Amino acid sequence: MLAIVEAAKAPDYPADICLVISNKDTAAGLDAAEAQGVTAICVDHTAYESRADFESVLDAVLREHDIEFVVCAGFMRVLSPGFVKGWAGRLINIHPSLLPKYKGLHTHKRALKAGDTEHGCTVHWVNEGVDDGEIIAQAVVPIHPGDTTDDLASRVLEQELTLYPETLAKVLLQRSFKR
Repeated sequence: MLAIVEAAKAPDYPADICLVISNKDTAAGLDAAEAQGVTAICVDHTAYESRADFESVLDAVLREHDIEFVVCAGFMRVLSPGFVKGWAGRLINIHPSLLPKYKGLHTHKRALKAGDTEHGCTVHWVNEGVDDGEIIAQAVVPIHPGDTTDDLASRVLEQELTLYPETLAKVLLQRSFKR
């Protein structure tokens, strides 16, 4: 998230990052965003009786702040088909694997266990499936003999920090998101 906030400071970057939301009040990104002058809000999913109630508030907060495009970064909640439909074409995610391989959690461990020689990250459109949307961009990292999960995660994260802001800029330059 901070890599995108930093990239958006460039005068020619095609976005203003005006809101960071987390569903956990302990998320480091909230304080980090505020330190960069970005409004940061916690919408705690545990405060709501249902996912529908949580997503209704989440949607209302996004609209209240005139958000045109949603970038998921470290948001570890599966969004309902209804929420996704309401933000269709304006909702992307980054996932730490070379999709369609290793959807879901523990991707680095799974890649190592499978004996893969490469791994990476994927920016994709969010659809109704989990890590199932159309792939926008990927970055590949090698898997070295003796790599640990932490070694691999570190190399993938390094690529994510470059790939996500670059891909977001390209997507925004190719489309119009006015409601």
